[in-house]
Formats: sequence, C-alpha cells, structure tokens
Amino acid sequence: MPKKYTRQLASRMTVASLAVAALAGITAGLIARERGTDTLVTQTMEEAQRLLRHDAYRPVGAQAARNAQAAVLALTAAHFDIAQIYTPGGLLMAEQMTEEGRAVELARPTNGSNGARGYTQARYERYETPGQRPLLRVFVPLRDEDQALAGYLEAAQLVPDWQHERLAADALRTGLLVALAVLLGGGALFPLVVQLHTHALRRQRELLDSHLGLMAALDRAIAHCDADNDGHSYRVAWIAATLAEAVGLRGRPLQELVVGSFLHDVGKIGVPDHILLKSAALSEEETRILRTHVGLGEDIVGEAGWLGGARAVVAGHHEHWDGTGYPRGQAGTDIPLAARMFTLAEAFDALCAPRPHHEPMPLAQALQVLQAGAGRQFDPQLVHTFAELAPAVYRTLTQADPQQLHALLQDMVRKHFSLPASAY
Repeated sequence: MPKKYTRQLASRMTVASLAVAALAGITAGLIARERGTDTLVTQTMEEAQRLLRHDAYRPVGAQAARNAQAAVLALTAAHFDIAQIYTPGGLLMAEQMTEEGRAVELARPTNGSNGARGYTQARYERYETPGQRPLLRVFVPLRDEDQALAGYLEAAQLVPDWQHERLAADALRTGLLVALAVLLGGGALFPLVVQLHTHALRRQRELLDSHLGLMAALDRAIAHCDADNDGHSYRVAWIAATLAEAVGLRGRPLQELVVGSFLHDVGKIGVPDHILLKSAALSEEETRILRTHVGLGEDIVGEAGWLGGARAVVAGHHEHWDGTGYPRGQAGTDIPLAARMFTLAEAFDALCAPRPHHEPMPLAQALQVLQAGAGRQFDPQLVHTFAELAPAVYRTLTQADPQQLHALLQDMVRKHFSLPASAY
C-alpha cells in the first residue's frame, strides 16, 4: 500500500481512536465516580446500622425515644450532618443536625415531614447543594431481632472537600487510563488493520477485475456476432459515465449505468447471425426477431446476480422520449434515467466514432442531429447538458486509440467502484 494511502488510513484511525478514547474515558470516569460514591455510601450505611444494633441506641421498647435521641447524637458526631429516626408509622422520634446540615435542610423546598415512609430496602440519593458540595442522603429501614420493621433512619452527609476531591481524582485517573489503553490498543492494531485493508482491497480488485473480464468476454461475443460493435461498448460506457458525472450521478446508480452500457446488446447473442450480419434491409419478420434481443438481454442480466443493475439500460435503451420506441413504448421520465443517458451516448458514438464504413461526422453536424431528436428520441435536458461536454468527448473519440479508450473506462471504473488507485 503506498505511503500516501497509509498516512490517510493512519489519520482516519487516529481520529477514530481519539473519539473512542474520549468517549470511553469519560464513561469510565463517570462509572468510577459512581462506584466510589456507592462504596462511600455503603460503608456509611453499614456503620450506621452497626451503631443502631447496640442496645443503647436501638429505637425499640420502652426506651425507644431516648435511644433514638442518643443514636442521632452519635451519628451526627461521627459521620452525618443530618440524622432523623422515624417510627414505623412515620412519626419523627429523634432529630439532630450540624450547623451545615441545618442550613442545607432549611434550603430544601420542603422540609422533612411526618408520614408513611414506605420503603423496604436501603437506598441513597445524591444532590448538589448551592455551594456545589455533594450531599448524600441515605434511607435505611430499621428492624428488630425478629426482622420486624422497627422504624426508619434518614440521614444526610455533606461530602468533605478532601473526599470529594479524592473521588474526582480517582475518576479522572480511571478515565485517563482507559483512554490511554484505547489509544495504545489502536496503535497496536494499526499494522493489522493496514494488512487486512490491503488484503480486502486486493480481493475487491480481483473480484471487480473478474466482473470486468466477464463483461469483456460478453462484449467480444457480441462483437463476434455484430462486426459493427467492435469497441462500441467501451466507448458508450465511457460517454454515458461522463454525462452521468455532469448531471451529478454518483455511487450505485452510476455503477449500474456503466455495467448496463457495457452489456446493452448482450441479448444479441441469441439472435441468428444471418439477421445480425445482413447488409440489406431487414424484413418485417427479421426486424421483429432482432428486437427480441432486448428481452433476451433482460433474461441474461437478470439471472447473473451482480449484473442485475444493468437491467434498466438493457431493457430501455431502445425506448424513445416521445413513446415511439420499443419494447414497452415508455415515454418521458417513465424511461429510467440510466437508459435515457445511454440512448444519447450511443447515438453520439454512432455518429462520431470512427467506423470501417464511414468517417466520423463533424461535431457541429452531430450536435444538430441530437438537438433535432430532443423531445422525440432523447431527453431534452440531457441533450442540453451533453452539448457542453460534446467538444471534449468528440476529441477523445476521434483521437484516442482502443487501448486509450480502455484505459479511460478503467479510470472511470476505479473512480466510481470504490477502488482507490492503490488497489491497482
């Protein structure tokens, strides 16, 4: 693979790796922070529950109120800025707050009130206080020795600055490590990606070459039956693709136009030689037989899988804008765009390409013929567009030898069939 293309691939992989690393780092940092908070809350809740299991603090029995008050005093002295114990029915038994806790409680839209609490599992909530210090509120159902509900502990803790900074630092470190691992992984995989991509391009080129080889073989078979067809398919495929580029056609539609242009007369393989090679005028019956090549061509490309996209050109290249063509008598935009472009390209080739039995028609005269057919045989808008391209196309047709025309078509294929120059 050329260095230029390798640099392009490296640049794209770098951008992709940086984007993935940033996303993975941010995600990992957020997860690490949440896990750190979960660990902090879990430890805090376990210590609170351990304290409340002591007889002196257990809010049950005759001394429930006194024990509850002792418990909230111990809790605010140890960890919490707010500590409240409620009865199973939701009545406040005891409450204690630090100065900071009281300020936070007063700033809440609604103060804690009596009423059914309803929760059965310990949980917590996280808030950001007006001063941007995290506030952790824990909700713990209390149970007696028989596991019956004995009350509720609701407490809040303002996370100390040092602990908040530590959580943030741990999250940042985790995020950076994950981002670095992604970048290192991308760097380590780059040689393998280059190798796989080179192999894929080679296989794609080989597959495309086999397809083009099959089309060329069919073209030679057509030329054997129709001496007037020698090189015709290459020329009209290139002319049609040039017109398609001018009208903004890209991607699969343009690819199908190229394949269809190459194979437009493939159905002539099924027409008897005495009709194809007849120099005199054809009889009515012979004309009818000759026209069957359209249907035969549709059958051939329709059964060839990847050639199916050629059907529009194969089926419609004898339709006329005014509806006088065959086999379906389609008119106007009912005729597929690819078929309309091909019809114009084929007519120009018939007029201007060097042939054994006549010299190329002068460009001005050829354009007069096309313009006279606009609105009858040809799409008027396409004729107008093609008139601007005609001088350059005419020079190529009259000056390029068959090898040069083949090279032009190969360049067109390489350009529009997703194969960079490095694949050839």
